[in-house]
Amino acid sequence: MKPILLQGHERSITQIKYNREGDLLFSVAKDPIANVWYSVNGERLGTYNGHTGAVWCVDADWDTKNVLTGSADNSCRLWDCETGKQLALLETSSAVRTCGFDFSGNIIMFSTDKQMGYQCFLNFFDLRDPQQIEDNQPYMSVPCNESKITSAVWGPLGEFVIAGHENGEINQFSAKSGEVLKKAKEHTKQINDIQSSVDLTMVITASKDCTAKLFDSATLDHIKTFKTERPVNSSAISPIMDHVVMGGGQEAMEVTTTSTRIGKFEARFFHAAYEEEFGRVKGHFGPINCVAFHPDGKSYSSGGEDGYVRIHYFDPHYFDFELEA
Repeated sequence: MKPILLQGHERSITQIKYNREGDLLFSVAKDPIANVWYSVNGERLGTYNGHTGAVWCVDADWDTKNVLTGSADNSCRLWDCETGKQLALLETSSAVRTCGFDFSGNIIMFSTDKQMGYQCFLNFFDLRDPQQIEDNQPYMSVPCNESKITSAVWGPLGEFVIAGHENGEINQFSAKSGEVLKKAKEHTKQINDIQSSVDLTMVITASKDCTAKLFDSATLDHIKTFKTERPVNSSAISPIMDHVVMGGGQEAMEVTTTSTRIGKFEARFFHAAYEEEFGRVKGHFGPINCVAFHPDGKSYSSGGEDGYVRIHYFDPHYFDFELEA
């Protein structure tokens, strides 16, 4: 089936996210607009307008009531998903790099960049307490002295946040005390993206060191490694099969002279157990910045440096094979 092309951004895509049911797809880019689309036909449902800088991250809570966006305009904003109305504005000292709702939808976390003399912080707000929002005062703010957080997701049960750092480390930060519960350093370069499996038991990291790695969420034990020749910008775990999709390519500044084939701007499918690549999907005219599986596992989307989001439908059981030993 032909991919559905979503053209709603003027600059390169920074993140795409499905809601829990998978009927909506949220996309944010290096322009100030957050878009929401019907995933089934690629129709744009609406936009969330208010940011004044590049938007780095987006998340929706489990019942798709609220949407959270974090931006380089030094703010994290909470929106009503249905109406597009801004519900809360949390101002920070530096750009907001990652954001996320915990499973209850009551607690949000976001991390800020280390820039302009300000430190990298991981902030936690409880949305049930309007005073925290009003005073712009998180119930907990964890400083990250060593290396800034480049991506983060909530762990199971909302007990901790799993964060990937610029130096390749992964840490578990407790949502109660803020302390580092577990550490792992398997990557040698910056972690570009972290995504959870559907049951939150595993996370996959995508790194500049040309690998994606699978970890146990609770123990941070390293399970698998998927190797490529290019920096990996994003990777996602299929909710129904032992498959992993990865997107990458060169840095945008090195792209200008290469053709689309040589530039290797394909999404790459690996078998999660055998660590072997079994498929590639061409499409983007530039590196792929983010990938996401639909919760039903029958389609995936990718957002590229070219400013397009593509939704690809495929039959996952077509690839259900045993690789030769």
